[in-house]
Amino acid sequence: MKRLINAVVIAMALATAAYAQAKPDASLPTVDQVLDKYVQALGGKAAIEKQTSRVGKGTFEIPAFGASGTIETYAKAPNKTASIIDIPGFGTVKQGFDGKVGWGVDPQSGLHEQSGGELASTSLQAVFNRDLKLKELYPKITVKGKDKVGDKDTIVLEATPAEGSPEQWYFEAASGLLVRRDAEVDSPQGKMSIQVYFDAYKEFDGVKIAAAIRQVRTDFTLNIKLDEVKHNVAIDDAKFAKPAN
Repeated sequence: MKRLINAVVIAMALATAAYAQAKPDASLPTVDQVLDKYVQALGGKAAIEKQTSRVGKGTFEIPAFGASGTIETYAKAPNKTASIIDIPGFGTVKQGFDGKVGWGVDPQSGLHEQSGGELASTSLQAVFNRDLKLKELYPKITVKGKDKVGDKDTIVLEATPAEGSPEQWYFEAASGLLVRRDAEVDSPQGKMSIQVYFDAYKEFDGVKIAAAIRQVRTDFTLNIKLDEVKHNVAIDDAKFAKPAN
């Protein structure tokens, strides 16, 4: 069950990692060209800036554990997030960030407050509409080369945040969309390397969002499917606050 809890926490954080190998190419686009194309592929800066909150609902599955359930995600500008996962026969697992405090709670381990690298990673991922702010959040971004993700040709960027390990981002050359993200992150179980694949992009309120997300690590694969996404809905700040106990 502990391995299941670890998997669920990773699911909520939607964190990622591992290092990519790509060959340099003199014909590669610049960082600005890749990121600008990505924003346009999502729907454009103006459409993205119209959003101030987001609520997503869907399902998750971890085949290795025979586990599945429902997932709800909440996000609110400028940097608040929360996730709720219900696992039949086990209970509810929650995780949140109120802009300063990151936390998680589950039936087995109880309440946990984040610190150090784990909190820094959560804070970085919590920035609302972060796709417009990648150069601010990652002071060093370089073009590493070209690679394949499945049958898709991609451009690979390496991005280093102010605090934390470098990440690798794979943008599909044709569409400009992000199709894979690798990173090494801190968790309650220590550092982990995860590969996250983004697929089945759908348009919600004028902006494209990956409706299918697959996380891969050595001991399990996690699949997330978003069925519903709504923007600019009212979300009570209590949703993001650390529980009293």
